[in-house]
Amino acid sequence: MKKDILVNDYVYHLSLNVPVHRYEHNPILTAHDVNKVWTDPQLRVITIHNAGITVFKEDVLMLFRSHLRNGISVIGMAKNENGTNDWIVSEQPALVPCNENDAFAPGTDIEKLIENEAGGVEDPRISKIDETYFITYSAYHGFKKDRVRVSLATTQDFQTFTRHGPILEKDMRNVVIFPEKINDKYFALMRPNDDPRKSHTGGIFKEIRLATTSDPFSNIWKVSKYPVMKQDDGPSAFGDKIGPGAPPIKTKHGWLSIFHGVRSTMDGNPYVLGVALHDLDDPSKVKVSNIPILFPSRADCTVEPEDYIHVPNVVFTCGALRNEDGTIFIYYGGNDTVMNVAFSHEDILAELCNRFPQDPLTGIPTYNLFYR
Repeated sequence: MKKDILVNDYVYHLSLNVPVHRYEHNPILTAHDVNKVWTDPQLRVITIHNAGITVFKEDVLMLFRSHLRNGISVIGMAKNENGTNDWIVSEQPALVPCNENDAFAPGTDIEKLIENEAGGVEDPRISKIDETYFITYSAYHGFKKDRVRVSLATTQDFQTFTRHGPILEKDMRNVVIFPEKINDKYFALMRPNDDPRKSHTGGIFKEIRLATTSDPFSNIWKVSKYPVMKQDDGPSAFGDKIGPGAPPIKTKHGWLSIFHGVRSTMDGNPYVLGVALHDLDDPSKVKVSNIPILFPSRADCTVEPEDYIHVPNVVFTCGALRNEDGTIFIYYGGNDTVMNVAFSHEDILAELCNRFPQDPLTGIPTYNLFYR
């Protein structure tokens, strides 16, 4: 299967061998771009990565994660017209660890939320439901090492953000909300954390669970008892860790979910991107491509000689956009350092799931690997 797509007057040739093409002008946003706007020394950043993406008032809007030099993460905002180049960075961060002057939903424990975010906010995902933008993000506790809660903020104008607090009272790093109701329920994909003192991979780091709610503002989610995706211990590019990436994208084939996976090696934990296809009416029914769609390479972290590089061998997405022609723009961080974009098409990604599937609960390939 082959597919040609047109982006900015350039034709990219896609196939099952090359399901994703990197933008030739990556990176699209770097710390240098942000530091030209955020000139206050205490706001100087050393990374730009893991951005949520949406369309707002005909612009492509990006909420990106940045590390300040003291190690705390904040969330900035940028926008442009075409989703690729010439990003306009907002003069101030959009979300920083909250204080009593921020907007909070009724009934929230403001003092507790302030403490919960004091260690930094990062990895935003954006889902538009009706006229409200739901932003899930990781909030790090100010005094308890490695304690993280995925929290919810909502906005309608990207000027004022209302904090709703943690979605679940348990360690969590990855939550993506489906952008519309399905059979009168709201759905999300979640990946609970293991005890961070024991391991960075393995255990429930290898599971993705489905959750539902009748009210996405409530932070009351019913999480499925069993995973919808899971990896056993066999060889796989996703073998040691998986988690939701971009919020699912509705297509004629089903809900496309671009996720991340990790396989531990003697030289670290390289992150790749994979793709899954959920049934439109029942997201618990899922096909998972056994073949990743993007591996990290040197092209993903083009920086100046003296620039800081945060985590080598990582591609990580928090957002993707579908165009009317089925083209998919995948926004991803390179080495947790710079922001990039790559291009694919829904037909190619769906075909990978259909032709080269794996058992969604073991990771074992279910297609004929070797022709004889």
